[in-house]
Amino acid sequence: MIRLIQLKHSREGRRVAVVEENTLRLLTAANSIFELAQAAIAKRISLAKQISASRLRESFDYDSIYLGESAWRLLPAFDHPDEPARCLVTGTGLTHRKSAENRQAMHSGTGFQPVSAGVEGDRLQANRLEACATSDSMKMYRWGLEGGRPARGKIGVSPEWFYKGCGTILRAHGEPLDVPAFALDGGDEAEVAGAYLIDPSGTPRRVGLVLGNEFSDHVLEEKNYLYLAPSKLRTCAVGPELIVDADFRDAHGTTRILRGGKVAWSNPFATGEKNMCHTVANLEHHHFKYLAHRRPGDAHIHFFGADAFSFGDGVRLEDGDVMEIELAGFGRALRNPIRSANKKPELVKVKEI
Repeated sequence: MIRLIQLKHSREGRRVAVVEENTLRLLTAANSIFELAQAAIAKRISLAKQISASRLRESFDYDSIYLGESAWRLLPAFDHPDEPARCLVTGTGLTHRKSAENRQAMHSGTGFQPVSAGVEGDRLQANRLEACATSDSMKMYRWGLEGGRPARGKIGVSPEWFYKGCGTILRAHGEPLDVPAFALDGGDEAEVAGAYLIDPSGTPRRVGLVLGNEFSDHVLEEKNYLYLAPSKLRTCAVGPELIVDADFRDAHGTTRILRGGKVAWSNPFATGEKNMCHTVANLEHHHFKYLAHRRPGDAHIHFFGADAFSFGDGVRLEDGDVMEIELAGFGRALRNPIRSANKKPELVKVKEI
């Protein structure tokens, strides 16, 4: 497993480094992970080999940069370095049982008793959901249980899909996630996302996986499930590290809300294919089946779905709260403060030419 980060200095520009415990070993020949992956594709070698051939002697102390005590600062762990608008940020929902429960409770007020983990627990819970609810969200989750894990080479059922924005919404570790003036709320969503680029032939290439806070307006979504689309149009964070060849079979972590330096809420979460009703390959197929998502030279960040939400436990985030997400095998924790506009929304006027 290889862990990469992206850095920026006000005078020296961007750099890429590989994590070696508490040291960041700089890489040559590329100023972004996107360019590093492009170089590997051009040479027809693996990204791991490209990284191995690019290591320099020069290194930095990771702690000072991670803590924000250096002139170098962390960037999102993957982006399009030249044209942020060519990075499409998207995701899939209802891939985890708890997300389905949260959505159902949000729109019906129906609560659910916990059941055992694993496939049998999923089946039992699905039967409960089917017996007490027929919402579109629950139907889609059940479809995922029944058809989201197709045999190799086969196409499974389509998952829920949503658009978040382009690369301008990406934030790095330590940067605030914004609640705009028109928003009703801002809420954490601890997830893993895939980082991709489209090669010159139009083939999607997975560069690696990143820890992410997908961040959404759950109060807006709660008003009506048809508000899901605009509730997703918010900033989000990825990083601090991109994991090459990550083990995503069964990943466990913890998500927290820190308020005044103390833990105001904390919850364990599980993700990875063992804990999802869709395989990653199925999610990837249904995202990249669209020709518009296979434009050579584009970058993609695609979120795989969440398993824990502070909103589901009745927690309302406040200005200055820090959302912290850590996941075993995905490097250091991702932390982002929440920043509220704290003003009335302004009318946006469109002018004629």
